[in-house]
Amino acid sequence: MSSRVAALIAAAGTGDRLGLGPKALVTVGGRTLLDLALEALVPLVDEIVVAVPADAVDHWPTRPGVTLVAGGGTRQASVLAMLAATTAEHVLVHDVARPFLPGEVVARVLAAARRHGAATAAVGIADTVVTGDGAEVDRSELRAVQTPQGFARELLSAAHESARAAGHAATDDAGLVRRLGRRVELVEGSPLLFKVTRPEDLQLAEALAARLPTGAR
Repeated sequence: MSSRVAALIAAAGTGDRLGLGPKALVTVGGRTLLDLALEALVPLVDEIVVAVPADAVDHWPTRPGVTLVAGGGTRQASVLAMLAATTAEHVLVHDVARPFLPGEVVARVLAAARRHGAATAAVGIADTVVTGDGAEVDRSELRAVQTPQGFARELLSAAHESARAAGHAATDDAGLVRRLGRRVELVEGSPLLFKVTRPEDLQLAEALAARLPTGAR
């Protein structure tokens, strides 16, 4: 029997750089970033937990089957709050700022998480990469980490609790798990999984939304 899977959507960002209010409610192609994430994940998981801005949780638009929690002051705190709201055996953590989520990427991450306990989507780097002093780095060994990231829930909870106790911060959940000495399996992500952070990202997302079929958004 397959284990239960919860999708944890980090959606508590204020979207200051976009200047359009809470990032989760910014629209792309007439749909909010949160709706696009839900559309991709609802058919693939058993439950969904969303962390929204703490000062907005009481009047946030509700959606059937979605549990809302108050996000923390950091993404890390928001994920910890979402972990406390589920008992699913496996969790998929996804950033609402990545609106174009291919189902095949979700399937690859989840399958690897079930095999290894921890997995993340990642892609190779096409650009030349240099250090601060201009020295070129061998990009063949580098990967850009994306979401979704998948974990055995108990492993991710242990990683978060350990980091909180030590006052340690990481840029993503995979980093917290690696801190425990556990390997995080890399699976092929997608160029579609770029983050909408700046106005120019939103312009690109709007152009892409106009060209993608509905099922690919």
